[in-house]
Amino acid sequence: MLQRLKRFIHSATAEPMSLPVASAQNVQAIPDNSTLTDAYLSGWFHRDSGELFEGFPINAEDTVLDIGCGDGPFAQFCAERGAEVIFADIDAVKVAAVEAMLKQSPARAVLPLVTDANPIPLPDGRANKIIAMEVLEHVADPAQFMAELVRVARPGAQFLLTVPDPLGESVQKKLAPSAYFEAPNHIRVFQRDEFEQLIIDAGLIIERRADYGFYWSIWWFLFWACKQDLSPPWHPLLDSWTHTWNMLLSMPDGPRIKKALDEAMPKSQAIIARKPE
Repeated sequence: MLQRLKRFIHSATAEPMSLPVASAQNVQAIPDNSTLTDAYLSGWFHRDSGELFEGFPINAEDTVLDIGCGDGPFAQFCAERGAEVIFADIDAVKVAAVEAMLKQSPARAVLPLVTDANPIPLPDGRANKIIAMEVLEHVADPAQFMAELVRVARPGAQFLLTVPDPLGESVQKKLAPSAYFEAPNHIRVFQRDEFEQLIIDAGLIIERRADYGFYWSIWWFLFWACKQDLSPPWHPLLDSWTHTWNMLLSMPDGPRIKKALDEAMPKSQAIIARKPE
C-alpha cells in the first residue's frame, strides 16, 4: 500500500475536472463527498481566472512542464486552457494514462516523458511554466533537481512548487508506518525557511508563499485509524470527516475558519517563484 503514497498525496488537492467548478455561487452543487470546494478556497483550479493556483495563471501561449505528474489533474487543467503541456513521471503507466486522458483535450500540444529528472530530457529554456507538486520530499538531491528545473525554464518562467508542511509531518511521524518516511516515499521534511532557501539558492525570485490543507492534515491522521487501502470506498470515519468539513465550508463563516485552520496546521506549503529575465 505505501508504495502508492506519493501517487495519492500528489493528487490530494485535485478533483476530476468533470465536477462543477466551485465558487461562492455554486458551493451547494458540489457533491457532499467532494473536496473541490476546499481546493477552490485554497486557491486551486480557478477556471474563471485561468489560475491553476492563485497567482499562477495558465493560457494558450504557455508551455507547461508538470514534473512528477502522477494522475495528471494539473496537466489536465493546463491542457483545458489550450497550453502546450509536457508531463513527466518516473511511472510509465501513469504517463501513458495521462497521455490518453489529454489526447482529445484543447492543448496546443502534449509531450509525455518517462524520466527520473536526472537529467530532464529537454533542451535549455523549453518551458515557461514549471509545476512540481509534492515531489521534492522524495528527491535524493533537491538542489540538483532544482537546477534541472531552472535549466529547462525560460528566462522569466514562473514556478509552482509544493512540499508537505513540517507541522503535519511531525504528527505523521507519530502515527504513520515507518515506511512513510522511507524511499520512495518522504525521505526528507522541509522546514519552511529551508524550503524558501532552496528556491532562492536555485536563483529564483519568490513571488508568493501560501499554506493550505488543514482538511487533508486531519484526513491523514484519521486514515491511519481506518486500516484500509488507499482507494475508495472510504471508511465511514473518513466520509464523516469530509461531510463535516463540507458542512463547515457551506456556512457563512466557513471560509474564514478554513483560512485560520489552514494557517495553523497546513498539509502543504506552496511557493510561486520566477526565473530572472
